Amino acid sequence: METPGSQTSLHRANLERVVRAVRMAGSLTQAEIARATGLSAATVSNIVRELKDGGTVEVTPTSAGGRRARSVSLSGDAGIVIGVDFGHTHLRVAVGNLAHQVLAEESEPLDVDASAAEGFDRAEQLVNRLIQATGIGRDKVIGVGLGVPGPIDVSSGTLGSTSILPGWSGINPAEELSGRLGVPVHVDNDANLGALGELVWGSGRGVKDLAYIKVASGVGAGLVIDGRVYRGPGGTAGEIGHITLDESGPVCRCGNRGCLETFTAARYVLPLLQPSHGPDLTMERVVQLAREGDPGCRRVIADVGRHIGSGIANLCNLLNPSRVVLGGDLAEAGELVLAPIRDSVSRYAIPSAARQLSLAQGALGGRAEVLGALALVLSEMGDSSLLESALPTAAPVSRLAFT
Repeated sequence: METPGSQTSLHRANLERVVRAVRMAGSLTQAEIARATGLSAATVSNIVRELKDGGTVEVTPTSAGGRRARSVSLSGDAGIVIGVDFGHTHLRVAVGNLAHQVLAEESEPLDVDASAAEGFDRAEQLVNRLIQATGIGRDKVIGVGLGVPGPIDVSSGTLGSTSILPGWSGINPAEELSGRLGVPVHVDNDANLGALGELVWGSGRGVKDLAYIKVASGVGAGLVIDGRVYRGPGGTAGEIGHITLDESGPVCRCGNRGCLETFTAARYVLPLLQPSHGPDLTMERVVQLAREGDPGCRRVIADVGRHIGSGIANLCNLLNPSRVVLGGDLAEAGELVLAPIRDSVSRYAIPSAARQLSLAQGALGGRAEVLGALALVLSEMGDSSLLESALPTAAPVSRLAFT
């Protein structure tokens, strides 16, 4: 019988620490594993050798700082994870392995607001098609990460605001998709997944406290505090779009007046330009025209940036994040929107919080949410199945939380 603190127990814990570090990073050198886990170089070397012999990890030659090194990643055939991202106007699906390699990815237009049933039908078809394209058996699917454009009620698993997706009222997205695909499904809102995607793969790498601001049909924030996505007890943390800027302003879809969203989201901004630029104008087109020098589009983007900066200043004063990452179509405007955001932050945020803040354009573009969905599965899957399949003589090990 194993006892706490025994050599066997300590060895299992060290195995978990190494596997978990590699699982969340995708690949690490042995020196990086030692720094991430606090284990000695000799202990890491022995554990990596054991995991390699058991088929859990792969080791390939690389270089670090001009010196030869060995890169460690989870075995490519250890399993696959799937990311599904529902946007208001699109569906994107990606299939990846445990080494953080995207094996297949596809996006198609979809009016998610129109019908939840049609959305899930299309998602099921696209997932099945991409799995088949990889040539990997369905038995290798570990789980699915699902992103939806609205807050998820933590207690019920349903969408927390029927005003955002009225056609999805009462639907539990995770249960619905899990029933269709026959695998575990983990669900979160798109802003949280965007934050997770940028944290693992993009502009948030190496940062423990950040906010990911997504400006699209609505405005939301994914908050990362001390390395963890913060959702709040009801799952509605990060609804920055409903900060009140003007209590006499336009009526928002939430029922309040003058929310940040009513000054920045596409559905409110585009009508300002459609009389002069045509009824088919999109935010993507506005950004393109602004980059080409169109004065009206530049003015609107600058105004939107100043309003977003006011919201970010409030975040700085409350949470003091070290980095804010801007996502969504608007982020492609680069300095045309980032500069006015900085101006508002410097004006309205506490000076010490403003000085510590770095503002960055998202590195992943429209892929942030689907990659975040892959990262969500990687964070939730735990390590016991990996260790038990590779080391069958070991007793079950406990699941570690994602940080």
